[in-house]
Amino acid sequence: MPIAAEVTKVLDIPEGVTIDLKKKDNTYSITAKGPKGELSRDFIGWHIDIKKKDNSMVLSMERPRKKEAAMVGTWTSHINNLILGVTKGFRYEMKLVYAHFPVKMMVKDDVLVIENFLGERMPRKSKIIGNTKVQVKGDSVILTGINKEDVGQTMANIEQTTKIKGFDSRVFQDGIYLISKGVDE
Repeated sequence: MPIAAEVTKVLDIPEGVTIDLKKKDNTYSITAKGPKGELSRDFIGWHIDIKKKDNSMVLSMERPRKKEAAMVGTWTSHINNLILGVTKGFRYEMKLVYAHFPVKMMVKDDVLVIENFLGERMPRKSKIIGNTKVQVKGDSVILTGINKEDVGQTMANIEQTTKIKGFDSRVFQDGIYLISKGVDE
């Protein structure tokens, strides 16, 4: 049973950003270009209608059910993340916590190498996704990039690489943890 006759979301496009919208069959392809770079994303299915009017994007769906109406909001958020990425970018800051063994971190190609974690002889390695830039400054790790999904997945990879298994997490709190995230200014 539909929840409303029509659900419509309007998203403003800021100055300096150009959006290219293409539709083929049941797929929309959106490319955003801005001062920080270019991002693109495909949106498949769901019978959502996307139109570009002047300096705004209009997403709408007629007679949606509850999950379909929610998907209109999800697509709006994804397009907003494309726009934020090409205008400002995203920044996540992580903190290294250790108790006994001094840990050494370094970036090699597309991998963050963590040495001497819990006194282990083999280094732990975490994959850096996409064009995410990773900076190691003392015991903090700063991740920046224009694609929110790539930066977030890189952060998750680092956090999972230092996850301790088989020990009480209340006692052994060593690891690399997220302390702040937001847009890069």
